[in-house]
Amino acid sequence: MKKVLIIFGTRPEAIKLAPLVIEMKKSPEFEVKVCSTGQHREMLDQVLEFFNITPDYELNVMKSGQNLFDVTGSILAKVDHVINDFMPNVIIVQGDTTTALVGALGGFYHQIDIAHVEAGLRTGDIYAPFPEEANRLLISKLAKYHFAPTTNAQQALLYERVPEDNIFKVGNTVTDAIIAATERVESDKSIEDRFKDIDFINKKIILVTAHRRENFGEGMENICSVIKQLAARTDVEIIFPVHLNPNVRSVVNTKLKGVENIHLFEPFDYPELVWMMNRSYIVLTDSGGIQEEAPSLGKPVLVLREVTERPEGVEAGTACLVGTDTAKILYYAKRLLDNTEGLYDRMAKAVNPYGDGHCCKRIAGILRRS
Repeated sequence: MKKVLIIFGTRPEAIKLAPLVIEMKKSPEFEVKVCSTGQHREMLDQVLEFFNITPDYELNVMKSGQNLFDVTGSILAKVDHVINDFMPNVIIVQGDTTTALVGALGGFYHQIDIAHVEAGLRTGDIYAPFPEEANRLLISKLAKYHFAPTTNAQQALLYERVPEDNIFKVGNTVTDAIIAATERVESDKSIEDRFKDIDFINKKIILVTAHRRENFGEGMENICSVIKQLAARTDVEIIFPVHLNPNVRSVVNTKLKGVENIHLFEPFDYPELVWMMNRSYIVLTDSGGIQEEAPSLGKPVLVLREVTERPEGVEAGTACLVGTDTAKILYYAKRLLDNTEGLYDRMAKAVNPYGDGHCCKRIAGILRRS
């Protein structure tokens, strides 16, 4: 039996690894244990509850006011104890968080094989996004198994001279997750009741999320300015679940609180987010995960970032990179809302490049055979 330790600490990681946990626990060939660092504790627990996953190890590293030095050091020391207790054959990490980097580093220190889910994403700018781009590069130097979601990611790894035999194009586990989640939330009347005051029938719903570090300050100010201008239209309602980070909340509440047609919410739990995405007309986001999730539901995405490590969506036509330039965001948002030259129809019907819902089966099969 192969002992597998799956480590995550943020909501996006938990969403993308939950279907893999479930898939691998079905197999008698794996002994699977789950370690939650609790890097984003408030938003993490509800995902675990939704997917019925109980971590075997809870590290609880989240503290008020901590910086990257604090988080990195705290996770590394605690992951060391977990590895010593379980002594896995393989450690699985996902994406580009501090938890993923430190989980890989801890495994490397113990000379344990690292499997990197969602490997090979690159922007080419080590500071954008920060620190995620550097995290991705560093994990790729430590990993043995590189589970690339797309051809672009696969090619990026080959360009960096990762051995071809260690790279596996498998799709993205986020597609597995959202297919399963959508089926469940559609019958949840409690979610529908929470949003009963929003006019989903006569209005075009714009879902907005923004939390990236590189958008703090002027970028967030610009995003809010655009949202306020869009809210002046009579045919829209804007839904904005506001991230807990004070750099986001202070600007959003100052600029948008009380503005007609704008609904500010506390952060959605995962079922609510999936439910709302499925009812949205367009999505404005700087989230990496939502760039992949929304196309699975046929929703055009305006990416509020200057660069993205997920260019496949832009190339396929499911997403448009607009940054935080107010004129550019407004231009594309209005074209989508008015379906100018059929832009909305083209983006909504473009083929999702991120997967077919069978990614986790592929990963489990590869690890089973290796």
